[in-house]
Amino acid sequence: MATSASTINLQTGEEARQATAISPARLIGRRFLRNKLAIAGGVVLTLLYMSALFADFIAPVPYTEVHEDYVFVPPQLPRFRDEQGNFHLRPFVYGLDSELDMDTFRFVYSEIHEEKYLIKLFVEGYEYKLLGLIPFNRHLYGVDAPGVFYLLGSDDLGHDMVARVFMGARISLTIGLVGVILTIIFGATLGTVSGFYGGGLDTMIQRIIEFLMSFPAIPLWAALAAAMPPNWSPLQRFFAISVILSLIEWTGLARQVRAKVLSFREMEYTLAARAAGASDARIIFRHMLPNAFSHIIVVATLAIPGMILAETALSFLGLGIQPPQTSWGALLKQAQLVSVLLQQPWLLIPAFFVIAAVLTFNFVGDGLRDAVDPYSL
Repeated sequence: MATSASTINLQTGEEARQATAISPARLIGRRFLRNKLAIAGGVVLTLLYMSALFADFIAPVPYTEVHEDYVFVPPQLPRFRDEQGNFHLRPFVYGLDSELDMDTFRFVYSEIHEEKYLIKLFVEGYEYKLLGLIPFNRHLYGVDAPGVFYLLGSDDLGHDMVARVFMGARISLTIGLVGVILTIIFGATLGTVSGFYGGGLDTMIQRIIEFLMSFPAIPLWAALAAAMPPNWSPLQRFFAISVILSLIEWTGLARQVRAKVLSFREMEYTLAARAAGASDARIIFRHMLPNAFSHIIVVATLAIPGMILAETALSFLGLGIQPPQTSWGALLKQAQLVSVLLQQPWLLIPAFFVIAAVLTFNFVGDGLRDAVDPYSL
């Protein structure tokens, strides 16, 4: 019996030793999951990207559809009680009647209590391709014609702000990702080459980086964006803006990767690989870049908010995304005038989405930075 008990204890000890052998990736994952703010940011980011991916499904009408009779309609909230105080299980909205105010020369809308339009889910509407592949005509919500339902209001052309905001999210959020991917490619490649080979090549790359970093970012971006041919397609302009945004951002990453590679170059595993006859490419891609990968991911995550803000600034100045395409910055361009802010404050709604995206990316980036820090508790 004693032998059996000791065997069990030995097995338990072996299992305990195996349990303590945690891979670095799993250790980073555990540290990240302990950061509740980063997890919350990740959830919000997932919702933002899912809403951008399914923007056509969420939008009740096409984002380019113009309604001249419904210009600057305030946000309509779903109602559960009618004007007589009766409760309804199904939400509804009233019909709208417009009248031109001769003092302010803007339309004033009033509700037509005799017209009730039920808000329905998964209604039929305009046709589109779900995920760009599947023909589909169902939408998240809507009302029967001739009723209208502007959940977030409308703009100066009667565009539905829900459709504009979520279709604009596709541009603003994707430009941040594409710009960061280009930043990683340029910064990681040139930083690794600079740190690994050193000498005159290192000096030349560092001088180029210093030259690019000496330019003020916003004026340089504005000048390059203004130089784009006006006849370019929206897709060409999109990728051009992505390249412009990453033109300066890669320099900071390149310097950080160079510093990492300089320390990796003297490590024992690098010297052993050289002694074994490994090629430079194998040493770089097999040993150095994987060790710097966690740092690159953290820097890239923290760089995405800057990309989103830069695109928003360019589009706000009229130098970014042009109609009929839209982005959060292009939507905020309508809110430049103080009179618009006072009379149509709902045009500032895209700003809250920008703030949410920037804050959540920063939360996730801070969580990743703390997770990959070997000295964090």
